[in-house]
Amino acid sequence: MLAAPPAAPDVPETAPAAPSTPHTRPDRPSITRLRLSAFAGHRGAAFALGPLTLFAGPSGSGKSTALRAYEALARLGGGAELGEVFPDPAACVPEGARPDAQRRRGFRIGCTADGPEGPVRLDLAVQAEPELRIVGERLTAGGLVLLETALRDPSRSVVQAAWHTAGASPVTRGPLPDDRLGTALLPLRVAGKTDGQRQVLAAAEQMVIALRSVFACDPQPPSMRAPVPAGGGRLLRGCDNVADVLWRTRTECARRHGLLVAAVRAGCAGPVAELLAEPLPGGGVRGLLDRGDGRRTHLGLLGDGELRYLALALVLLTGPGVLEVDTAGEVPAALQTLTVLADGFDRSLDPRQAGELLRLAARMCERGHIRLVGAVSDASGAAEVAGATVVDLGA
Repeated sequence: MLAAPPAAPDVPETAPAAPSTPHTRPDRPSITRLRLSAFAGHRGAAFALGPLTLFAGPSGSGKSTALRAYEALARLGGGAELGEVFPDPAACVPEGARPDAQRRRGFRIGCTADGPEGPVRLDLAVQAEPELRIVGERLTAGGLVLLETALRDPSRSVVQAAWHTAGASPVTRGPLPDDRLGTALLPLRVAGKTDGQRQVLAAAEQMVIALRSVFACDPQPPSMRAPVPAGGGRLLRGCDNVADVLWRTRTECARRHGLLVAAVRAGCAGPVAELLAEPLPGGGVRGLLDRGDGRRTHLGLLGDGELRYLALALVLLTGPGVLEVDTAGEVPAALQTLTVLADGFDRSLDPRQAGELLRLAARMCERGHIRLVGAVSDASGAAEVAGATVVDLGA
């Protein structure tokens, strides 16, 4: 299990999409496959991801685990160290996995990014015990191995890497650190002088761009009810500072704010004429619903479902400039797609709210600038929403 990942697909894909052609390849790189070859409760699993994908199933079926693996790959693609991404690596090892003769255990995850370069596949093998390290990585495209790493000397904190050159020498070899994703480091190591090197750089760039623009969120109603300090106006993953963000978005884009008010009106009880944020005398900001008849309801009085609905609608209607997202700053926004990872997408929502939010997500995802991967307990309403892909882990 701790050897370098295999070059050929080792698990069947769920609901495979049609292969890309030069005429159908998307302009914006995006993750279209998630592979959990051996990760926590998943073994030999692979999932096709569309613009709007919902993981469904009973508690314990692995919905949150799939989102956690996606987020881990995204953080590694952004350059994070392995220990930051996996603070409890033993929890990622499949249950019942036995250590080898050297007492090593680990896990394997991967993904495919589609874009101008066609499908680019990344596979990663991670040793969790006795120490956390990357022991194998493979980047492939068009059946060609572009990067391959392997742990040769356990006493050194590096892996031996070989990347495609197609020049005087077919490959170039060198060490890479064992605590970072090699694909994300390639632009610092590859000169780009040969056609082969340029192919490696283009594939690595596509993978990194697809991975980096991710916003993982799980709104927490208890912390959303209290006034918050006025700050930078970038929404946090728990949406604690939603009032501060409303203070900003209401003045920056009247059209988007109008769409948000309309969405909140459809999902919250009672009339909603406006969505406001106001400063408090003692400092801080709180959010309000203007009922249109002189009454104002501050967010602290809303139910859990209303607050989660409001926060998720705000996420879907904004973008990287408002959300706490680590985007690829060197790449124009027009070439990036924001992916929202929403655990408990329908948590605390009644059927009407869940339906409204799902339809809003479908409309936003259809435009191409945003993708959503969510975990839901009930996906029955998704059958009526065009473009929604449901991955049923309870089947």
